[in-house]
Amino acid sequence: MESAGSSIISALGAGSGIDFIKLASDISAASFAAQRGQITARQEALSAQVSAAAQLRSAITGLSSALGERIRTGDLAPKGSVANTAVASTIVPPGTSPRGSFSLEVTQLASSQTLVSRSLASRDTLVGEGTLTLRFGTVSGTSFNPDAARSAIDITVTDTDTLATLATKISSASGGAVSAYVATGTGGAQLVMKGKEGAANGFQLEATGAGGGPVAGDLEYFGWTPASTNGELKATARDAAFRLDTVAMTSPTNRVTGLPGGFGLNLAATNTGAPTTVSFSTDGSAYTSVMEDFVSALNDTVAQINDLGAPIGGELGNDPGLRELRRDLAGLAGRVVMPGATGSEPRTLGDLGLSLNRDGTFKLDSARLTRSIETSPDAVAAMFITGANGVFATFDRFARENSLTTDPASLGGSLKRYETQQAANAERLAKIAEQQEALRERLTREFTASERRVAASQSTLAFLRQQVDIWSNSDN
Repeated sequence: MESAGSSIISALGAGSGIDFIKLASDISAASFAAQRGQITARQEALSAQVSAAAQLRSAITGLSSALGERIRTGDLAPKGSVANTAVASTIVPPGTSPRGSFSLEVTQLASSQTLVSRSLASRDTLVGEGTLTLRFGTVSGTSFNPDAARSAIDITVTDTDTLATLATKISSASGGAVSAYVATGTGGAQLVMKGKEGAANGFQLEATGAGGGPVAGDLEYFGWTPASTNGELKATARDAAFRLDTVAMTSPTNRVTGLPGGFGLNLAATNTGAPTTVSFSTDGSAYTSVMEDFVSALNDTVAQINDLGAPIGGELGNDPGLRELRRDLAGLAGRVVMPGATGSEPRTLGDLGLSLNRDGTFKLDSARLTRSIETSPDAVAAMFITGANGVFATFDRFARENSLTTDPASLGGSLKRYETQQAANAERLAKIAEQQEALRERLTREFTASERRVAASQSTLAFLRQQVDIWSNSDN
């Protein structure tokens, strides 16, 4: 039969049997679960809003970029043609919009100076040591007018240099201003030197040798001036000369730039006394095609807005930036594209046929667009450029206004707000994680201390149990 003392000691227990490490972790997690759950749910909602706002902004800016690219290089880019294709071809740089037609008469093509030296036995023949000096300027008959703005180039030639290595040194020292190579023909090996196009790129070659004079084996053999008989001038450097609408012009190269409207020409042949015509135009059907595609893209954006801005289930159902975007789209057809338009010339996107349906979608009034093209073709053409005004500039401003992050009422402002809230919530979650970990560590310390106290108590109880048992046995 168990004694009263033994019963009391048994009631105190023989150890806790509790996993205090897990208990501390569970209590700390439970303490912050509600806060963490609320913030996590808000983060998920914010992620959806950020994605939706970024998707809409991307759609608008992407449409603007695509429109600009199509105007610059697509079917709206002006196409140039030359009636006599043998004379020249046109250059239309991106962003330019040349219009109309011009007469072109090319009287002289640009050319480069070509100088051929007297011959040697082979490309490996030594040329003699000394110094060659290249001077640039204009060659005219037997005279040379040096270009004071260009420094002379001195080329050091050693006693081991051959005709081949001399050619390499000339090309390298001049930085390509004179290209030199060795040509071996029926008369032997000759040094060929070619300058760049343009009258100012003529050159003469001064040679200072060992004193043997202009004979083979001495560097002076390669010296040349317009008045000398050393070598042979095969071609003189000249500027291109032409008349555009009878106005005389020149160019140092056959690639002419900076002509009216920004266009250029690649001159290929002369046509003295027989002017040809250079003309620029855009296919009228291209305007209709672009406006049809523009309306289609706008309607895709409207569909996204309706989906993302739905009162129930829409990620941006109550977003001020989306509401502002809706209002701006509703007024898009009335936006002035050409503030300088006069009389009946088209001024707005509406004049190009853009109109709004009652449900907020867009449609193209083809009849109105056709009327504008027929009555004001040049004015319509001017609307499809990449300058300060025009369809692209107007929609680009529209896209920028709605993407502006400094405007809290814009779509860009909404996106920035959501991203800022995301960052703040991420900081709160990180702070909660720190607080939770601190609580876990504190509870672990406290529970561990309690476990030690329980263990000490159990040791004492075991001793007391032994003593009680001894006392009980002695009584019997």
